[in-house]
Amino acid sequence: MDVRQIKVLTLAYLGDARYELLVRRHLIDKGIAKPNQLQKEAIKYVSANSQSKFLHQMLDLNCFTEGEVDVIKRGRNAKSRPPKNVDVTTYNFSTALETLFGYHCYLENDERILEIFNKIIELSEE
Repeated sequence: MDVRQIKVLTLAYLGDARYELLVRRHLIDKGIAKPNQLQKEAIKYVSANSQSKFLHQMLDLNCFTEGEVDVIKRGRNAKSRPPKNVDVTTYNFSTALETLFGYHCYLENDERILEIFNKIIELSEE
């Protein structure tokens, strides 16, 4: 199947899972072992607010190719309902980041996924 034919929210669904696994692995590698602490730390990466912030920072730093920016725009413009505790713009940018991860996951671009994720880790430590 051509990745461009896959619905944006389907890519976001896939990307959310891939991103969540990367975050969990990162936190375990940092030596965090208690489930409550893992969950608390994970929110710093997986909340809509965090994902939106990381995406904005990376866009400002020109971290993406033109093709990736197109994927991000598709994800940002997807029609979905945000949870009550998140504003629409933040949720849309969060979905855009998940869409980008889903896009690369579907294409099995593991190297690029790790490059993007490592930049997020770098930004989170600033």
